[in-house]
Amino acid sequence: MKAAVITFPGSNCDRDLAVAFEAAGAEVVRVWHKDATLPEGTDIVGIPGGFSFGDYLRCGAIAARSPIAKAITAHAERGGYVLGICNGFQVLVETGLLPGALMRNAGLKFVCKPSKLIVSTSDSAFTSDYTAGAEITVPIAHHDGNYQADDETLGLLQGEDRVAFRYAENPNGSRGDIAGILSHNRRVLGMMPHPERAITMEHGGTDGVALFSGLMGALALT
Repeated sequence: MKAAVITFPGSNCDRDLAVAFEAAGAEVVRVWHKDATLPEGTDIVGIPGGFSFGDYLRCGAIAARSPIAKAITAHAERGGYVLGICNGFQVLVETGLLPGALMRNAGLKFVCKPSKLIVSTSDSAFTSDYTAGAEITVPIAHHDGNYQADDETLGLLQGEDRVAFRYAENPNGSRGDIAGILSHNRRVLGMMPHPERAITMEHGGTDGVALFSGLMGALALT
C-alpha cells in the first residue's frame, strides 16, 4: 500500500499519521500542499490533523482550495481511498467529498482527552477489523468538532450505514453523536478522533491499530 500524507501550513499530526501508516506496513510519501499531483501509485491519501492555514475563514476552507486538493478530489472520484482526521475531516467537508459541517464545539472550548467511541459499522475498509458495536478509546483534540447536518443528510447517513463512529459520551454537541462518517462509496472516511495517536501502549492504548490494519487488508485484496 502506498500512502500519501499531505502537509499544509499549520498541520501538526502529519508525522504521526505517516508513522501509523508505516507501522501498518505502508510505503509513505509526504506531499506538500502546493504540489498539484499525487505520487504515482497512491492507494490512500491521508489528510492529517492540525490547524491548516491557522483555521482562518473556516477550519479547512483554505486547505480545500490548495493545489493538492484538486488531486485529492480526483483520486476520490476515481474510487481511491482517503482518510481525513480532525482538521482533515474539516478539509473533506469543505471540498464536498463528505456532507455536513464541523462547527464550534457546543461548550465553546477546546477539548483534548481520551474519548470512548462506538464502532457503528464494520462494513468499510477502515472499520473491517473492528466489531460493530464495540467500544474503543481514541484521543480527541479539537475546537470545531461539532458535526452538523440537516435532517435529510442525517437520515441518508444513517439509512446507508455511513456513520463509522459515534461518541459514547458526546464531547462537542455533534448531531447523532457522530464522530466519523463515510462517503457514498465507503472509500472516504472523515473522523474527528485521532486513531494515529492510539497505535502504541506508550500512547496509552492501541485501539487505533485496527483502522490501519483493516485498510492494509482491504487494499491487499484490490
